[in-house]
Amino acid sequence: MKSRINFIFNAHMPFVRHPEYPKFLEEDWLYEVMNESYLPLLRMMYKLKDDKVPFRLTFSLSPTLCSMLSDDLLNERFCAYLDEHIELGDKEIARLSDDPQRRSLATDYRDELIANRTFLSENCNGRILNAFNELSNDGYLELITTTATHSYLPVFKDYPIAVNAQIETGVLEHSRIFDKMSEGFWLPECGYYPGLENSLKRHNIRWISLASHALALSPDRPERGAYSPVKCPNGLFCFIRDESLCSLVWSDTEGYPTDSDYRDFYRDIGFDLPMDYIRPYMHEPDVRSFTGYKYCAVTGKTAEKNVYDKSKAEWKALSHARNFLYNISCRTRNLLDVLDMDPVYTVSFDAELFGHWWFEGVKWLDDLIRLVAADKGFELITPMDFINEKTDVQTLRPALSSWGVGGYSAVWVDGSTNAGYYRHIFKAIERMTELAERFPSQKSLKQRFLNQAARETLLLMASDWPFIIHNQTNAEYAVKRIEGHIQNVNLVYDNMCKNAVNTEWLVKAEKRDNLFKNLDYNIMNSSHLEEPSPIYTAEF
Repeated sequence: MKSRINFIFNAHMPFVRHPEYPKFLEEDWLYEVMNESYLPLLRMMYKLKDDKVPFRLTFSLSPTLCSMLSDDLLNERFCAYLDEHIELGDKEIARLSDDPQRRSLATDYRDELIANRTFLSENCNGRILNAFNELSNDGYLELITTTATHSYLPVFKDYPIAVNAQIETGVLEHSRIFDKMSEGFWLPECGYYPGLENSLKRHNIRWISLASHALALSPDRPERGAYSPVKCPNGLFCFIRDESLCSLVWSDTEGYPTDSDYRDFYRDIGFDLPMDYIRPYMHEPDVRSFTGYKYCAVTGKTAEKNVYDKSKAEWKALSHARNFLYNISCRTRNLLDVLDMDPVYTVSFDAELFGHWWFEGVKWLDDLIRLVAADKGFELITPMDFINEKTDVQTLRPALSSWGVGGYSAVWVDGSTNAGYYRHIFKAIERMTELAERFPSQKSLKQRFLNQAARETLLLMASDWPFIIHNQTNAEYAVKRIEGHIQNVNLVYDNMCKNAVNTEWLVKAEKRDNLFKNLDYNIMNSSHLEEPSPIYTAEF
């Protein structure tokens, strides 16, 4: 019996773009994961390809992330970010001349920045998405899409027009950017509610991934547990996330990243060194932020940290890769007498965990892939690999579920933090639907005005804002985004009710929120649900 491992990585960042400012703190969220996760992961996969190591992985790239990664302004700012931090590295190397251990780390960080800059230029032609597309065309990756703005869909189940708009925009954006259609669909936060599969099937989606209790709480008894995909009654495949295997990596109390030898994420010179020294790399007025230059190991729950030992951490990453496969092989042996097929272990994570939150995560993944390639008892597969084999699977009805804390919607609908915003969000959706139905098939300026209102509505539905408010991290910014998008939808509504267009607002809004260039506001018209699903064509 072979252990088949189905890795799914969800790459997503909220749409943050502020051309009205020369430098904006929250834009660093994107630059940090580009530098610490996406480019290192791509470099790792290109090295595997050059070494002729076979692998198959699935990446979901959200439409908001793709919009930002395709944006000229943000890419220019990212290159400036790299140059700025390379300069900081040179300063650190000089400062640490009497501290060889930290100086070596500073040199490594500086060299990694240079390597990312070179890879972006030479292998990606300046755009990260080019490299993902190439790896997909070469047969290493299955690329899939998700909702337009990573919207947590169970909250909007009473608004099928808005749910469809999120799904359809995600599918259309993916087909516009990449050479291959998205046959799978990442449900943000694994958020599922019964009936959602019908909206997905309408757009030719073949599969989704669900949390394990979607299966455990089904009214139908699962025959193979989570070790085999299942089908919804309409034929949509569901790949069930293996919670225990994922927790080996994901758990913030016992997971691999908590090991004392790994690098501490929070101890950064941006917070440790005097402001006079690091001010050129901070945000005005003297707002401290992460630089990526970190010299401490996790050590333990203490302010006194050991100096990070890179060689020891790399050895530990290899050890944890072996441990991960050991856990899988033990599970497979226990299934020999009870399972009538090779087990499929679906393990899914946010891509930003690897390299950004867990510095050694890229090394761990590289080691694991190489170990799998050398052992005939394991195989990396993607969902479409399994589906194309036409293996018979059980049909059942999944239950309401998510991978969030508590398993349902408590993170995104929390009465003490974020729930109060939803009545305003729902009203904005209702107003956008009313506009689309009252003013169908508008042309010229009014069409642009309504298209921008549809963009604002989709951005308002993003899961990021209630998540940030719930966690009380940058909550003030998230509240401003919610309130701003609500005000923008209301502005368009009030103007259209007067048969007017606020041209000055429109030009500024189109420049700021410039995503989904082909969006048609009629997607929010209820009659759109009665029409056949659009035919998608690639435009790379």
